[in-house]
Parts: sequence; C-alpha cells; structure tokens
Amino acid sequence: METNGTPQTKAGDWRSYNRVLLPPVEDLHKLEVYEEEENGYGRLRTVLEDDALDSDEIINIVKQSGLRGRGGAAFSTGMKWSFMPDKDERPRYLACNADESEPGTFKDRQIMEYNPHLMFEGILIAGYALQIDTCYVYVRGEYTDWISHMATELQKAYEKGYVGENIMGSDFSMEIVLHKGAGAYICGEETSLMESVEGKRGYPRYKPPFPAQKGIFGCPTTINNVETLACVPLIMEEGADWFANTGAEDHPGPVLYGISGHVNRPGVYEYPTGMLITDLIEEVAGGVRGGKDLKAFVPGGASTPPIPADRIGGVTMNSNSLNEAGTMFGTGGMLILDEDTDMVSWLRRVTHFFQDESCGQCTPCREGTGWLENLVTRIDQGEGNMRDLDLLLDLCDQMEGRTICAFADAASWPVRYTVQRFREDFEAKCKPSVHPVSAEVSGGADSAVAATE
Repeated sequence: METNGTPQTKAGDWRSYNRVLLPPVEDLHKLEVYEEEENGYGRLRTVLEDDALDSDEIINIVKQSGLRGRGGAAFSTGMKWSFMPDKDERPRYLACNADESEPGTFKDRQIMEYNPHLMFEGILIAGYALQIDTCYVYVRGEYTDWISHMATELQKAYEKGYVGENIMGSDFSMEIVLHKGAGAYICGEETSLMESVEGKRGYPRYKPPFPAQKGIFGCPTTINNVETLACVPLIMEEGADWFANTGAEDHPGPVLYGISGHVNRPGVYEYPTGMLITDLIEEVAGGVRGGKDLKAFVPGGASTPPIPADRIGGVTMNSNSLNEAGTMFGTGGMLILDEDTDMVSWLRRVTHFFQDESCGQCTPCREGTGWLENLVTRIDQGEGNMRDLDLLLDLCDQMEGRTICAFADAASWPVRYTVQRFREDFEAKCKPSVHPVSAEVSGGADSAVAATE
C-alpha cells in the first residue's frame, strides 16, 4: 500500500504528533472538503480496484496493525473480523456502535460531528472485507443534532455513488442505515444493540451463539465501535506497520482521549496511545484546576476502577500498563478528581446511574444494583456503619460473573475498588459497628440489650 508519509509517533514524542482522526481541517464534515483535503473515499477506491486486496488480505492487514477495539473491551479488531463465517445465502450485517452512553465518554461524538465520512469510509472498507450487505449505525437518541448532521452527509455519499448499489462501478453493494436508540445504556452492549435493531426490548442475549454466527435477524454480524472503524481507512492508506508502530506496542495507534472533571482544559484530545497519565493531566489538560492536588483518576469511563493519585506515577494509557496498575483502558474517557472530592458522594452518583440503567433481566444485577445504591446512599447520609462496607464488597462478589452480560461487573467494579482504595472516606461517614455484648461478660441480659441500642 502507498502512504502519504504520515510519520510514526511513539507516545514519548506526542508533542510532534499530527492528528489523523480529527485533523485540523475546517468544514471537514462536508463531503466535498473530505474528498479534497483527506483523499476522501480514495482508500475505499484503492481497495475496490486492487485485485490483490481480497477479503482475507484486508483482514490480515488489520490484524497486523494491532488495532484493538476502541469501545471499551480492547479486543483485536482483525481477530473479531476473522470470526465471520464463509458467505452463504444469508444476509450479513455490520453494526457500528455509536451508542456512547458510558458516563465520562464523549469521543465518538467528535468523529460523528467533525469527520463522519472517515467513519463511513471505514464502514465500507470493513463491509467489503466481510462481504456485508447492510450496516446499522446505532446512535444514541440524545444525539439528535449529530444524527441529522450525519443523515445529510450520508445522503451526499449515496448521491456520489460511495454507498448503495455497485459502489464506484464495482460489483460491491452495501447499504448504511442510521438507527436511533432510545437512550438505554444497556444497548451499548453488543447483543442488546442487536435486539434493539430488531425492534425488541434491549435485553442481552446468551452467548454462544456469538454474533458472528447468529446476530441481527439471526444472520452473521460484526459489531465495531465508531472510533475503531474510523481507524480502518488510515491503516489501509498508511499501512499496518505505521499503525503498529504508533503509540504503545501492546495497544497501538492514534486514540481520542476524553478528559473531564477537575482540570483546567477539559476536552477531547487526539494523541498516540501509551501516553503518561501525568502528561495528559498536567500538560495536555492544563493540570488540576485551582492548583489542587489529584486525589483519584478514572481512566476509561465510570465503570473502570479508580486509582489513587499515588499510584499513577509512570503509568501509561495502554492496556498492559493500566492493568498492572489495577484498572483498565476502557473507552479512554478520563475522569480527574481533585483532593476535595468526596469519594462516597461520587460513588453514590455512579451507583444511581447503574441502578437506573440495569435492564432487569438478571436477578443478581436487577436486585444487586439497587442494594449497592441504597447502601452507598445510606453511608453518604451518615446512616451507615462499618459492617456496610463489608456488605458492599460481598454484594460485588455475588454480582460479578453471574449474569448474562457484563453490566453487573461494570456496576460492581467502581464500588469494589472505591471502597477498597478510598476506605477512609467511607469510614469517616460510618457509625461504628456495635455488636451485642454477651450477658455473661456484661453482667446480664439488660446490659446486652442496652449495648445494642
């Protein structure tokens, strides 16, 4: 593949990085600008015209690039694509997950607003590689302006022959459908998303069968995140080696960091993976606001375990480094909490979200999320006791790994690790646990009763 010479950038050289997902081009969301400034749909044309680039070759290029899913799970994209079975008489579907409902995450929205054609082109290249008939772009319903905006640009792509029948005069045909969700966080889970596309309630499905075997309408389906698919045209243009050698070795490529919370310059920033957390906070985001000290860091949305400030030294934003620090990359939606943050009150808001968003299908999740919120609320109001802390951790044990999807795990992780790592905040709000005193020791039953009141 020919490249346009975009330099490889290691994480330590982030100051010289040139943006490729969100390049600084005015009106890039418009098709005519995308065509002129970014070789728009040129990568797709190369794929369609190059006889050497069959489905297997494109999948191998994506595998070699090391691209990992940007939606939270960080699974190998090329590996996921290879799970699709051989073509048969059934239709084949691609679902672009644009639900983006994880608290603290707002990076896919930037692609949909500023560079939607990069996403569309990635969808089409993936569609060609996987022999897809239709892609459903599943967008959260609250993104009304972005849905309207994308619909306008998608229509232009249809009119130019980039989408639809016999794309660019080839034998390849594919439809792209914008599908609005109804604001349910659970529909960001891939099997719930498929249920919703089919017009059903967003309940997760048992696996197996996996989506590649039995997905949308019972047909082979692949689900990828917006940012994941937006990386595909870049890989096809610059080559797998370019992508694999940008950023961290175990989790390569450009990535969008969403930084929010107690910083001076919150926002979405594009840099290589593997950047030091301290660089992102202090230099990119302008430091903790008000000159205060950092208390806690949440790396990838509210469901990822928070880590205390004294544990982020030398930790970088890539899977291996974050796993060793006791957390995970998630969506890259970083939340910065300063020294004045009450971790109990923060956790109360998190548990309320997960209780409200549980679909209710599995008993451990339906009941457990309610108990987590009730206990944390009781502690936050000064009505809890020390035993409640152990009860919270026991509840997490009863929820994790016991449900159809990973929602219960996602609800449990912030509780487990906030209680364990910021226990002093909880103890400061708890009443001492009072245990009944033996009548033999205390001098009578009346004394034992009094000791419990």
